Order: sequence, then structure tokens, then C-alpha cells
Amino acid sequence: MDGGFLPEKAGLSGLELAALLEQYFPSLEIKLAEQLSLFKCEEDEEIAMLRDLLLKQRSTEGDIGHWLAAMIARRAIEPGHLWEALGLLNRGELSRLLSRHFAPLAVRNVNNMRWKRFLYRMLCEDEGLVMCTTPVCTQCVDFNLCFGEESSESRMAERRRDLLLQAAQPVVAGDWPSELPQGSAIAP
Repeated sequence: MDGGFLPEKAGLSGLELAALLEQYFPSLEIKLAEQLSLFKCEEDEEIAMLRDLLLKQRSTEGDIGHWLAAMIARRAIEPGHLWEALGLLNRGELSRLLSRHFAPLAVRNVNNMRWKRFLYRMLCEDEGLVMCTTPVCTQCVDFNLCFGEESSESRMAERRRDLLLQAAQPVVAGDWPSELPQGSAIAP
């Protein structure tokens, strides 16, 4: 997640993020959880509508369903692919996550529409609105926006590759790169 305060970017309140970290990453220092608990997430109407759509369609009870709905809704307003905004490796990971935790919603995506477009389409349908210009997707001029390829390299993988390439560049007269990836085999 690029810049900003972690709870806000994750779509969780400080208390929710602290609870998630405590449950799944208990070795983190409690001071971090205490600092996070002071933050209250302010969400806009669009995020709330997406979150509510996901909550109505969740198949996982308990906190995890709430946390995932909030995180997916918040990250859906970011530019680019939803799977990238969530820090996932590819679209397949997002499809599996949605199938597991939001099965009633996931099974409705029978034509394999891009997930962000699909979520917004479901919102429009719930409100009685139509976002499409034609009744048949295959005849729409925006077909590739909804169903196009999503196989690009994730931003995280791209950053790691760039760091590795930077570290592999020849060293000039004892001038070592300032940032080497962890586990780099380059020795001074």
C-alpha cells in the first residue's frame, strides 16, 4: 500500500486492525496495536456500499468476514486491478478469496468479469441502475474493460524485480548500492 496511514488504507479502524494483527500475528509488539487503536476510520458512501454488498454475500462468519469485506471495499476504490490493490499475486488469488469468503457473490460472476467491475455492476443492479450501454456484453464497446486480460505482473513483484536488477548492476570503484534486497548473494 503506497503511503498513508495503514488502518485507513486497509479500510479498518485502528481497533479492528489491532484485533486482526493480534489474532493472526500475535508476535507483534502490543505498542503497535495500542497506537493503531487510536485511529478511527472515516469511510465514504461508496466504500460503505461496497462493504455492505460484500457483507450480505459473505460465506465466512465471524471477524474475518467483516475484516475482509472492509478491506476489499476500501481497496476497490484504488486505481488498477483489485487483486493488485489488495497485494495479491494475481487475479486467481482474488477469485479463490472471494469464492471462499463471499461464495454467493462469487458464483454470480459466471462470465468471469473483472472483479472490481463486477462488484460495481452488482451495486448498480441492487440500486436498480444500469451501468452497461448494451444488454449483451459481447456487443458492448467496453467489453475489454470488463473482461480483458489481467495477467500483468503485480506491483510488489515489479518492485522486487527492480531492486534485484539494481543490486545486480556493476559496482563502480567501491560504491555499493544503498538498498540490497534481503538475502542478496552480493558480498562486499
